[in-house]
Amino acid sequence: MSESRPLSLRLLLAGLAAALALTALITALSRNDASAAATLPPTHAKFDYQIGGAYKPPSGVQVVTRDRTAAPAAGLYNICYVNAFQVQPGEQSQWDSDLLLRDAQGNVVIDEDWGEALLDIRTTAKQTRIAAKVNGWIDGCAAKGYQGIEPDNYDSYSRSKNLITTSQAKAYLKLLATHAHTKNLAIAQKNTVELAGSRQSVGLDFAVAEECGQYDECGDYTAAFGNNVIVIEYTDSGRKKACSGFGTRLSIVQRDVDVSVPGDSGYVRKTC
Repeated sequence: MSESRPLSLRLLLAGLAAALALTALITALSRNDASAAATLPPTHAKFDYQIGGAYKPPSGVQVVTRDRTAAPAAGLYNICYVNAFQVQPGEQSQWDSDLLLRDAQGNVVIDEDWGEALLDIRTTAKQTRIAAKVNGWIDGCAAKGYQGIEPDNYDSYSRSKNLITTSQAKAYLKLLATHAHTKNLAIAQKNTVELAGSRQSVGLDFAVAEECGQYDECGDYTAAFGNNVIVIEYTDSGRKKACSGFGTRLSIVQRDVDVSVPGDSGYVRKTC
């Protein structure tokens, strides 16, 4: 059938096909370049979790996570913690009122464990406005010299009284991931193992998993992220399970729940 077409038409169709293939290739390469420019944390590295307060990393530590308000640790791989889906206690006034998630009675939905208001990411317009603020924090992390971003509370939909969907959480986080990559920053999936299978479509580079040893989830993270998984345990039993199964592959540390600093009575830091 194709042989009966005029030569000019066949040439035109061939040219269009080539143009479409080239466009697809350029798009794919640009996507890959955006994330390829980011440097991932070294795997199976000595790690310290310092979101409760910065202090001199213990000897041998190669990777550290600190709050976005802190300076990175010199000479190490630094991950910048941002509370991306919820509001830090005492900071509600820093957000437009309509960006706080509210229930049918108009009450702000609160994560009761930490006293944090949830952000309302149910519409594209609100996702964009919230991302603009959080991306400003990401810019600050980049300017300080951080190499990675840890956006917390990806799983806030599970505390939203069924008001937020997983699709909305993924769409919003994709905005942050895309922006982080423009700053050559790697970005983590924090917890939320049930969405690990969506890591590529969201644009996530590595995982930060709390208590995956305790709850037998470390294998689910490695299935999605390979060895690019950082594990934080809060109990001796969780650390021992994580170390037994993954101690030769992953970065694993045990911290106290308050993530306190050395000298505090509750300070805990143990490794494999």
